[in-house]
Amino acid sequence: MIKLFKHLQFNGLLMIVVCLCFIAIQGWLDLKIPDKMSEITMYVQTEGSEMSEILKSGGWMLFYAFGSLLAAFIISLISARISSDFSSTIRQKLFYKIQSFSISEINDFSMPSLITRSTNDVTQIQTMLLMGIQVIFKAPIIAGIALYKIIGKSKEWSFTTGVAVLLLLLIVVLCVCLTIKKFKRIQFLTDDMNRITRENINGVQVLRAYNAEKYREKSFDKINVDITNTNIYTSVVMAFLNPSISMVMNGLSLAIYWVGASLINESVGDDRFGLFSDMVVYSSYAMQIVSAFMMLVMVFMILPRAVVSGKRITEVLNKKIAVRDGNDFKTPNGSFVEFRDVSFKYPGAEDNVVSNISFRADKGETVAFIGSTGCGKTTIMNLIMRFFDATEGEVIIDGINVKDYSLKLLHEKIGYVPQNSFIFSGTIASNIAYGPYESIDNEVINEAANIAYVSDFLDELNEGIQSIVNREGTNFSGGQKQRISIARAIYKKPKILIFDDSFSALDYKTDQLVRTMLNEKYKDSIKLIVAQRVGTIIEADKIVVLDNGRIDGIGTHDQLLNNSDVYRQIVATQIQGGDEE
Repeated sequence: MIKLFKHLQFNGLLMIVVCLCFIAIQGWLDLKIPDKMSEITMYVQTEGSEMSEILKSGGWMLFYAFGSLLAAFIISLISARISSDFSSTIRQKLFYKIQSFSISEINDFSMPSLITRSTNDVTQIQTMLLMGIQVIFKAPIIAGIALYKIIGKSKEWSFTTGVAVLLLLLIVVLCVCLTIKKFKRIQFLTDDMNRITRENINGVQVLRAYNAEKYREKSFDKINVDITNTNIYTSVVMAFLNPSISMVMNGLSLAIYWVGASLINESVGDDRFGLFSDMVVYSSYAMQIVSAFMMLVMVFMILPRAVVSGKRITEVLNKKIAVRDGNDFKTPNGSFVEFRDVSFKYPGAEDNVVSNISFRADKGETVAFIGSTGCGKTTIMNLIMRFFDATEGEVIIDGINVKDYSLKLLHEKIGYVPQNSFIFSGTIASNIAYGPYESIDNEVINEAANIAYVSDFLDELNEGIQSIVNREGTNFSGGQKQRISIARAIYKKPKILIFDDSFSALDYKTDQLVRTMLNEKYKDSIKLIVAQRVGTIIEADKIVVLDNGRIDGIGTHDQLLNNSDVYRQIVATQIQGGDEE
């Protein structure tokens, strides 16, 4: 967790220094009160003392108490600002880091875990910092000054206080050791709870369709019971701290007065008055020492969980990125895309997903990919986009390996429509013109909407292109979302267009119309199309047939009918199923 504090900014460090000054002032003011109490005790015991002297000392006590209150208020304000700014910085760094992750790194952590680390874990660190600044620094200052004040007063009292401090340390260390692993488990259980909750919400239609509510409730109940029992365990252990410390505090107070009574009983004359005054002051300082430990206990109650959260956040921030950023090049835009003997396997997997893939797509060509589910079509598209990097071989765009491109420049060349059409909350126009564009060109938006036949359903909407899109596009059908995604890809007028099974939700007529418009308006662009329907790719310049991650054949529709058994089987199956156009 300490490694996280290197992310503190200069302003934060400066505020910590200011906060430490006020903590020292508060500690000094708190420990001046027993001195004035000692004076009042002496005045009360001394004959001829004036009431004005007692009132004067009492007035100073009130002044010190008010000053301590004011300092505490300032400390609270500063520490709240420091912890809030620090948590904001950590959240920002986590967000930027996760944004740079490839799919591989995201899979290493899982999405629910990344969400928990970015929210719940950061909150734990914020709470720890808020409490820690006020307590971790204040407690040693108060305890140190108090020990300095009472050291040498009495061996008996010093021994009694030392035993009490050792007992307190033993209790705190024991509680922390018993809970640290449990707090770690709580964070992982929170990940699981977020995962199950997320799955239940996203898959609510499937759950109801299959009457699986009870089954999922059991899964949730298991995690819920586990996290409840673990929280109860940690709460019970931590609940032992406060009464234990109160017992030690009261026992120390009793021991000080018992030892003091014995010393006073053995003394004679005026020494008794001095011992009584020392006993009152010593008791006050001893309570300050114990109070300092009580403040530390408040931190120790949240420290184990904060330590676990800090480690989890550090794991994300220190995660090595598999897909490294390259450089910017001045290259022909979309002159060709080439795979040279490319193989890829997922991290930790034994077998390749795709092996020895080689093909070339030149300017203006349409290259299609077809094959059975799991044969590697989407993986090939992911390698072009550098969602993963090839394990072997080279992926070349415009004569340069994609690994050498900056991701920004690479993605500027490509218009990408993913397999699952995802649209964002906002408007249809904002979804089409999505990205880091300096200005929004309504004319280009309308052109993209017409090419993707988004305009086909705009007449049904009151606001047209400015119609509101709900979160994840829940107010649109699958086909409508897919057309919006296609329009988004072509809005940037790229020279390379990737359609990863992007026509599957379209009816045959719309499919044909969209492809015709694309061929007409983007005849110079490279178009890479992953499809399941032969009718979608029958007019492609090249069709790459994949089988178990390897190329079975490359050619036109007619050529493959003669040369590829796999392609003939796909065509025959679709003709028999009535899918061929």
